[in-house]
Amino acid sequence: MLTKDLLRVSRAGGGYQPKFAGRQDRPLAAKTLGVFQRHVGEPRASLDDALTALESEADDFKLVRGFASLLDREAVFETQAAVPPVRARRAAFEAAMDVGGVTTPGERDAALDTAASSLGVTPDAVDASLTADRDVEQVLSAFDSRWTPDELLTQYNLSLAQTALFDATEVRVRSSDPKALVSAVKRLRLMYEVRKTDAGREVVVTGPDALFQRTRRYGTAFARLLRSVATADEWRLTATIADRGREREMHLTNDDVSVPGVEPMAEPGFDSDVEADFAARFRGLDFDWELVREPEPLETGTSVMIPDFAFDYEFGDFRVFFEIMGFWTPAYVEKKLGQLDDVEDVEMVVAVDESLGVSEDIEARDHRAIPYSGSVRVKDVVDVLREYESTLVADATSSLPAELVPDDDVVSLADLAARHGVALDALDGVRFPEHELVGRTLVRQRVLDSVAEMVEAGMSLSEVEPIFDEHGLGDASAVLSRLGYRVEWEGLTGGTVRKKDET
Repeated sequence: MLTKDLLRVSRAGGGYQPKFAGRQDRPLAAKTLGVFQRHVGEPRASLDDALTALESEADDFKLVRGFASLLDREAVFETQAAVPPVRARRAAFEAAMDVGGVTTPGERDAALDTAASSLGVTPDAVDASLTADRDVEQVLSAFDSRWTPDELLTQYNLSLAQTALFDATEVRVRSSDPKALVSAVKRLRLMYEVRKTDAGREVVVTGPDALFQRTRRYGTAFARLLRSVATADEWRLTATIADRGREREMHLTNDDVSVPGVEPMAEPGFDSDVEADFAARFRGLDFDWELVREPEPLETGTSVMIPDFAFDYEFGDFRVFFEIMGFWTPAYVEKKLGQLDDVEDVEMVVAVDESLGVSEDIEARDHRAIPYSGSVRVKDVVDVLREYESTLVADATSSLPAELVPDDDVVSLADLAARHGVALDALDGVRFPEHELVGRTLVRQRVLDSVAEMVEAGMSLSEVEPIFDEHGLGDASAVLSRLGYRVEWEGLTGGTVRKKDET
């Protein structure tokens, strides 16, 4: 981004269009790079003089200053002095006070001599050190720019467009990568909605003007959003700009702006601390539901709603959407209730801040409402999911036959339940005529007979366990008990297999 004074825009025809740098400006970009490269080891004042000279040659001095502003961030400036400037000034001031002040060149020289003696350096070294930490006297010690002239043009155009967005009140974007776009919007904690248009889905990001006074934070967030938008292959952005007391429109596309060799914005964080807190606590549970961030968009009339979360049931194709409704403005509540009214054929649970007082309105729209204050109680959400789970288990159980005959000689109940897409409890009323339940594993008799021939009293547990593993029997204790054995433990070194009736 550039400072506002370096913004170059055209307002022709009532529009608001950044004056982007083009191929014709490449020589100027190269010259600006060269000025920095040639002044390594020289004071900033010398660099500034050279840049001023370049400005006088250019058609637009702001373009040179824009290039220089970006390159200045790549430069390393250091204070180079024989004595730290603060120390030199202190010594010189004390020396001047000793002689009653400095009013003539001779008195100044005498003070410098005294200061130099106390510091163990020459008077000239003290004199040079007095102001060495001023910006204009700092030395350009290193300049290793990551940009070529072409990349500097690209970065300048991106920065110019970002600066133009500082005064945006609304931004509308269509992108070939809408999921990444919404992720970036959420990460920046901007207000948004997704609308359906004839040209495709459009993400509408609004500023706070309708609700609060405009803040620099929102302008900066819009500018940062552009960086993520511009990483898509194809995109189009239209922004409403508050400019000099009137609204203007700015249009940008992937032909105008791109990002020079930079990765797209990182994965989004959460919209609020309430969401982050809930997700962290829910994911700590051992539960049959998986929490999904940013599920697929839901059609809501002429717009699109993207719920905060979804819960996927582990034992079947069943999804419950979950929205945390915590923003308090009436306009937001009205919009959200409208979306909930229009969304159909999905299971939706809404955790709603009880201060909004709209739980009954949500329930009237055939969605589950969970009031909360401060933070969403995980137990309240789990209780609702348990209700869904009970219905799912009952439906799955009713679809199972009274008897099951698995092809496997050995199969765990958990694997069998997963195979049939049901919870473990759904198998409680099912009979298994060809298998015996050993622990939590179904085993055919011939496998038990085979294992029984290989196990004898007096064998060590470490000898028996490989036999069980070979036959797919993981629960050694349950199998040994079924065969009439127990384990006699010998301290911490291992155990010996004994008949149950042996003493």
